[in-house]
Amino acid sequence: MIKRLAGCIRQYKRDTILTPLFMLGEVSCECIIPLLTADLINNIQAGCSMDVILGYGLKLFLVAMLSLACGAASGWFCASSSAGFARNLRKDLYYKVQDFSFSNIDRFSTSSLVTRLTTDVANVQQAFMMMTRMAVRAPMMLIFASIMSIRVGKQLAFIFAGIIPVLGFCLYLMAKTAMPLFKAVFKKYDRLNNSVQENVQAMRVVKSFVREDYETQKFTAESDDVRKDFLKAEKILALNNPLMQFCISVCRILISYFAAKLIVQSGGTYLNVGSLASMITYSMQILMGLMMLSMVFVMITMASASAKRICEVLDEESDLHNPANPIYDVPNGSVDFDNVSFKYSAKADRMALENIDLHIHPGQTVGIIGGTGSSKTSLIQLISRLYDATEGTVRVGGIDVRDYDLEALRNQVSVVLQKNVLFSGTIKENLRWGDENATDEDLVRVCKLAQADEFIQTFPDKYDTYIEQGGTNVSGGQKQRLCIARALLKKPKILIMDDSTSAVDTKTDALIRQAMREEIPDTTKFIIAQRISSVQDADLILVMENGRIDASGTHEELLQSSDIYREVYDSQNKTGGENHG
Repeated sequence: MIKRLAGCIRQYKRDTILTPLFMLGEVSCECIIPLLTADLINNIQAGCSMDVILGYGLKLFLVAMLSLACGAASGWFCASSSAGFARNLRKDLYYKVQDFSFSNIDRFSTSSLVTRLTTDVANVQQAFMMMTRMAVRAPMMLIFASIMSIRVGKQLAFIFAGIIPVLGFCLYLMAKTAMPLFKAVFKKYDRLNNSVQENVQAMRVVKSFVREDYETQKFTAESDDVRKDFLKAEKILALNNPLMQFCISVCRILISYFAAKLIVQSGGTYLNVGSLASMITYSMQILMGLMMLSMVFVMITMASASAKRICEVLDEESDLHNPANPIYDVPNGSVDFDNVSFKYSAKADRMALENIDLHIHPGQTVGIIGGTGSSKTSLIQLISRLYDATEGTVRVGGIDVRDYDLEALRNQVSVVLQKNVLFSGTIKENLRWGDENATDEDLVRVCKLAQADEFIQTFPDKYDTYIEQGGTNVSGGQKQRLCIARALLKKPKILIMDDSTSAVDTKTDALIRQAMREEIPDTTKFIIAQRISSVQDADLILVMENGRIDASGTHEELLQSSDIYREVYDSQNKTGGENHG
């Protein structure tokens, strides 16, 4: 795990290395100061001249300034390396998620991925800062101060040998108890974020059903659950500081007692006043080093749970891969399903699609209807390889979709999803997702095809109108037409419209279909719809039922041969049992 995360340091290696090096310089200076102070006290006690005192004062000043410079440099490089490390970590996580297939994303909830990119990265960044500074400073301080204290008074140094194991054992018990709580709390963070995300996205629904109180109670319960776990963990870790203070006080008392006893018993020959002062200073440095180590220990205990969650994402392998020698050219828009079956997970009990045999010629228009859960969307997701078929083969342009370069394939398959998404930015910026080099004339042309130009012209800023996040300042029908225009701008060989005209009136729907027939006759078009009128002029209509193609044919053929199609047509046209022969 450490090796995996260390790979995110990259261009900040120099700063990461310089941080502990300057910290080494600071610690060395801090350990020299008590030694110089002891010599100064001893010289004053012996009745030295003012020149000697000034000489020691100059030395102490220079060492203190050097310590300050090293500490400042260490802090500067630490800030640079930790911020850079966090930046690279977030970037790697984000890019990894971008490469995930839909099945990979299904294994992680959206809220969980957000938590890992924010809270977990912040925890690991904090631990990284401590490891490059405190985790270096503390042991160095312990080693240097211990050596110096042994040099000053060997017998007194044994006091530390008795205190350190007791402290270490107590810290081990705290970490062992707190670690499971931190693991649990981050999973609860995911649920908390999920609650917030759902509530914000569905704010209109919440308000329309007057469910604010219910959502508030649900959020409060989840938030309180997080608080309780954090409180338990923090109560345990809060024992760290009083424990350290207790050890410091015990050491100070023991050193004072035994030092006084040694001075009296030796008549001041074993230990003098200056040595006693330096010994007390070194004891404080040793115990402060232990305190810093305990703080690092606490932070690493918290961050280790976050680090594991981050590595789960970084180590997740996408289910979809480019072949060794990918094909970059899609010859045409023909689509073939050869005995295709599909399920979303290997653990799933049943197939979402079963035994699909379908052959579509370039330029054909295919309508797809069926009830909710009939797997209409699942069918078209296999064309652009958002998922791979579990059994059988899907071909585009006569070539297995798994043989194409993913980007090349998806650039030739435009999809207008059932849940239309617009991004914050101007209408122009949203449309240019289809073609970043499109001219203003291209934008107007596709918007006219999608029947969007008419309402765009009514806006004060026209094509420079700013779209709020999620497209909240345009209606559902306007959003759908903008998304259709964006898809047309790609000039695809295959266009998939997943119930993407459900929010527009039948007249506008007919105009959009007519424009498509006239302007992009060579593009293969798949239209998923609930309205028969949206698909009745298609070259081929598929009736989906329980993941299978129940019937296929033209509008007239299906009225004769398919009970499902005829029932839907009759219910929408209020014709009862009229004979359609």
